[in-house]
Amino acid sequence: MCMGIPMRLAQVDGIAGQSEGGDLIDLSLTADAQAGDWVLTFLGSAHEVIDADRAARIAAALQGLRAVMAGGDASGAFADLEGRTPALPSHLQAALAAGRKTG
Repeated sequence: MCMGIPMRLAQVDGIAGQSEGGDLIDLSLTADAQAGDWVLTFLGSAHEVIDADRAARIAAALQGLRAVMAGGDASGAFADLEGRTPALPSHLQAALAAGRKTG
């Protein structure tokens, strides 16, 4: 599994960027990215420019995941999911309704 990491660009030079943390980022897929923009990166490559709110929500979710993996509590890391129950995709909902519990 590959997870997207939000990073803020400190510098841009053509298709190469550097994050505020010093990471080098390939900007080939985000030609419009500029210094100060947030980008969602996968394995060192920016796949899209995102807004600061989305970057903060993703960072909070990743921090919650780190906390749970360390035996802690996610405490509010997934605030955007509070108050709603995520829906299963239709094919999985149909399998559940039919009583299937395994693939």
